[in-house]
Amino acid sequence: MSGARLLYTVGHSSQSIEQFVSQLQRHGIELIADVRSQPYSKRYPHFSREALQKSLTVADIRYLFLGRELGARRDEPQCCVDGQASYQEIARLPNFVRGIERLLDSADKYRIALTCAEHDPLTCHRTILVCRELRQRNVSIKHILRGGELEEHAQAELRLIEEELGSSDQADLFTRPDNPELLVERAYTARAGRIAYRHEKQH
Repeated sequence: MSGARLLYTVGHSSQSIEQFVSQLQRHGIELIADVRSQPYSKRYPHFSREALQKSLTVADIRYLFLGRELGARRDEPQCCVDGQASYQEIARLPNFVRGIERLLDSADKYRIALTCAEHDPLTCHRTILVCRELRQRNVSIKHILRGGELEEHAQAELRLIEEELGSSDQADLFTRPDNPELLVERAYTARAGRIAYRHEKQH
């Protein structure tokens, strides 16, 4: 496969399964990679792992569970820093790296979308943890938004910079071409600190 791999992300949120599948079909998705650590929902049981897999099979869409490899709630003790999950430490885990490789291998064969719960890609670890790693590996990323519209990952990153660092820093991205990556990484780190899972204190 020449050039950059193409990968999509999508959050199921509160949609019906019919709406969700329709979005996938609209963009020609052939495989869903589920990166939820706990792929079950009491409020939306149609998105629990077995029910989702069954619905996708009916729609001729493959299902791959990668929550153990790429999920954000981890059992490994080194991933908890001061009571909060550390995305930086998670990304260093051999199991996480294997998950990324499985994802890239699958992207060579199928049009693939990562899925998690949150509809906004910037409030979800699928972007702030997983896509942060994928962007270093020549992967073109598109986010399927509610209603089926697409957001290019570069646009999502500009939105992230504005939300986390402010509009003045967003302007700096264009006036300081020598090191635009610094702002992007600062924004990722700031957002990770706000959304990463916090472990309950033990009494």
